[in-house]
Amino acid sequence: MSTPCWIVTGGAGFIGANFVRAVLAKTDARVVVVDKLTYAGNLTSLRPVAEDPRFHFIQADIVDREAMDRVFEAHAPSAVLNFAAESHVDRSIDGPVEFVNTNVLGTLQLLEATRSYLASQSNAARDAFRYLQVSTDEVFGSLGVAGAFEETTPFSPRSPYSASKAGADHLVFAYYETFALPTLTTHCSNNYGPYQFPEKLIPLMLLNALEGKPLPIYGDGGNIRDWLYVEDHCDAILRVLEAAQPGTSWNIGGRSERTNLEVVDRLCDEIESRRPARDNRALSEQNIGDYRELRSFVEDRPGHDRRYAIDDTRLRTELGWEPSVAFEAGLGRTIEWYLANRAWCEAVQSGSYRRERLGRADG
Repeated sequence: MSTPCWIVTGGAGFIGANFVRAVLAKTDARVVVVDKLTYAGNLTSLRPVAEDPRFHFIQADIVDREAMDRVFEAHAPSAVLNFAAESHVDRSIDGPVEFVNTNVLGTLQLLEATRSYLASQSNAARDAFRYLQVSTDEVFGSLGVAGAFEETTPFSPRSPYSASKAGADHLVFAYYETFALPTLTTHCSNNYGPYQFPEKLIPLMLLNALEGKPLPIYGDGGNIRDWLYVEDHCDAILRVLEAAQPGTSWNIGGRSERTNLEVVDRLCDEIESRRPARDNRALSEQNIGDYRELRSFVEDRPGHDRRYAIDDTRLRTELGWEPSVAFEAGLGRTIEWYLANRAWCEAVQSGSYRRERLGRADG
């Protein structure tokens, strides 16, 4: 049997790059990464696997249908996993058009390229093929104090980002029903871990704290998210790809709900245990003796969903997956990685983004 080939779009981004490393470590598949290399996609995140003979990189935009057709023709994949997306809510407030272009139109072009490719394949190849769309729990909207998102929860997006991801998901479902394209969809909770771009909560707060900069917390800090360590997420995607039936959707959660304030406070305590504030010149120069003193409550983000929670019972019971990294342990691993990889942090931050506030919706 020939070695399977998987196309991973967005494979130089945070979750995509972690997934590529997992695939090469845990399977015999060849991996073709397709990435536009925007601000959040960086080849430095793929450096650990760059010399693996099963790894191949192509710089291309999934919106470019001709480029996608060439990738399919050259590599004859048995699976496509679409991680490619503009993914930061604040950026979607500042510039919604790019989110629709990549997340909706890009997904459409990728689905069309997949459909065209499968039309030329044998029945056996079509039966074995999978298209997996990596989505988010944000498509479901906002929860109250109780309950959790199920696979059947209606979509109710409240930001340009989540609306664009919901639109992409609808296209994926439609291509399964209309064209019998063998699709799968996953909806995950908040990811954290190594290689995450420093605009997201945990790396942003971590780097700001180390540099003695304010830790901006939206509103009252009471917004709740379910946290999922990125390597657990990657393992879940592998399990869905391996065992799920086409046309199905799967929730992936960490069952680790925390308010943003709780996350920041825990992060400050974890940093203190590794880099005590008394030894941090950036704090001592400001007469600050505790990382928590850097907390700064700022105006809330427009349309900020209050609470997300994932019910992943189906994934656990039907496919036998469950997360292996508790939040506290994962946070510790994440901090250790960033402390050891400050050069990566500097390399991926462009001159146009230096961890400033985005998404004010006032311009």
